[in-house]
Amino acid sequence: MQLIVSAGLIVAIVIWGVLAPASLASVFDTALAATTRDFGWFYLWVVLGLVVFALVLAFSRYGDLKLGSEDDEPEFSLGSWFSMLFAAGMGIGLVFWGVAEPISHYGAPPPGIAPNTPEAANAAMRYSFFHWGLHPWAVYSVVALAIAFFQFRKGGSALVSTAVQSLPWAPMKKLGPVVNVLAVIATAFGVAASLGMGALQINSGLNAMFGLPVGDASQVGIIVVTTVLFLASAVTGVTRGIKWLSNINLLLASMLALAVFAFGPTVAIIDTFTTTLGSYVSEFVRMSLRMTPFRDSGWVSGWTI
Repeated sequence: MQLIVSAGLIVAIVIWGVLAPASLASVFDTALAATTRDFGWFYLWVVLGLVVFALVLAFSRYGDLKLGSEDDEPEFSLGSWFSMLFAAGMGIGLVFWGVAEPISHYGAPPPGIAPNTPEAANAAMRYSFFHWGLHPWAVYSVVALAIAFFQFRKGGSALVSTAVQSLPWAPMKKLGPVVNVLAVIATAFGVAASLGMGALQINSGLNAMFGLPVGDASQVGIIVVTTVLFLASAVTGVTRGIKWLSNINLLLASMLALAVFAFGPTVAIIDTFTTTLGSYVSEFVRMSLRMTPFRDSGWVSGWTI
């Protein structure tokens, strides 16, 4: 029943988008604006709380808890495990936005900072660290741990509702089906958005490198190829296809990073990294809870939230 409801809602939204895209965009834009305006503060507090919670778990005695029976051994090497985390958690987004985001912040910095200035450059790098640093990983890790703990330690299913139904409050237990439906919808549209954005980025890169035309035909072809690779990796399983693709992905990313470091302005890169890391640590709490209530909050809503 939950699958039918999820599929029905997804199909209904897709049909709405095909028949009346302007109407769908207007409704969703209004809902997003209202959510960020009225609940942005709540989002910031929750994510900061997840960062603290994840750090406490990592450095407490629970950090050594096995996600499995006590005599189980790791299924993957540390390198492959990290590769899969990197590919699934960041992937193409970090490759593209690792360059595009600092440049965007430099030209359109947070409120109170003049654009295209040394101060804007510092803020651009600091916020790029912030948006791709501990906060997103804390969200990923806490949700993943909640599912993995009850699946591998308690023998439950791999559903988000398993963690919710394990809470001690009776009303929360009844929300299990609703949570599953929302999780399926969020996953479906999250993957669709990532695939669409990835196709646009790959198309732009291939156009710059090889002159591939930018347009719907090229992007549909990229989506088809990407989908085939995804299905092939999924069919072969985590231990083969997904692991191999992730290892290749990390190898290519490492080669790119080393090439930029070796052939670029090496000293400037080290200086920038050192300065940015220091400002990221010193401004960590302030950036985590920044809302700009006395200024235009569009920047924070559009980037951080």
